[in-house]
Amino acid sequence: MRIDVITLFPEIFSGVRNCGVTGRAHAQGIWSLHSHNPRSYCHDVHRTVDDRPYGGGPGMVMMAEPLIRTLEAINLERTTAPVILLSPIGQQFNQSTAARLSESQGAIFVCGRYEGIDQRFIDHYVDEQWSLGDFVLSGGEIAAMAMIDASVRLMPGVLNHGESSLQDSFQASISGLLDSPHYTRPELLGETRVPEVLTSGNHAKIARWRREQSLALTAKTRPDLLAAARSRGDLTPEDEVFLKTLT
Repeated sequence: MRIDVITLFPEIFSGVRNCGVTGRAHAQGIWSLHSHNPRSYCHDVHRTVDDRPYGGGPGMVMMAEPLIRTLEAINLERTTAPVILLSPIGQQFNQSTAARLSESQGAIFVCGRYEGIDQRFIDHYVDEQWSLGDFVLSGGEIAAMAMIDASVRLMPGVLNHGESSLQDSFQASISGLLDSPHYTRPELLGETRVPEVLTSGNHAKIARWRREQSLALTAKTRPDLLAAARSRGDLTPEDEVFLKTLT
């Protein structure tokens, strides 16, 4: 998978490219990241990428022409890929979106700055708009890094254990519910002991305990996810019996 990022601050992406599981996967060639600064495609001496908005108002707006030239240069280097703008009006990014990206050949992320981007670039060149949530960041870089990380970790060979991502919160493999709690050594921490079932060696009981913990946590903190799982028919009769004990 190849990810291209159009950004005024390419150095920000060194974290996702060089650190942790995504950094190791990048070094192994499982995926690749290419950052492109629109200032490199400006023709004036000041390498201007923004200007005042027509109609007045505060702030500056990113100009379309440097972005267009950057995108044209990228398209000369790679096969066709969707152009994704990080935007407050975009569809909210979620686990299924991450899975879709992880199974693709990649994408081109456009990270806006200032008050926004000239709408003509959006209208003619952007295929999708994605949002990380109902809040505003200084630019699209942090959101893009989060989306890239969430997607790359789902690719085969990225995580040490092939089934690790299957237990993540929001995954279809656990009906889109929240993940259960996790414990490790020591078995006794102060006065708190690891739940006995986890040290029992009974894998069927452990699986059921984890499922019930997932159900309970989701019912308490994200009832919307539980309702969605129920509407899809993802809850078993045993799940429903357990949920009744919580009321």
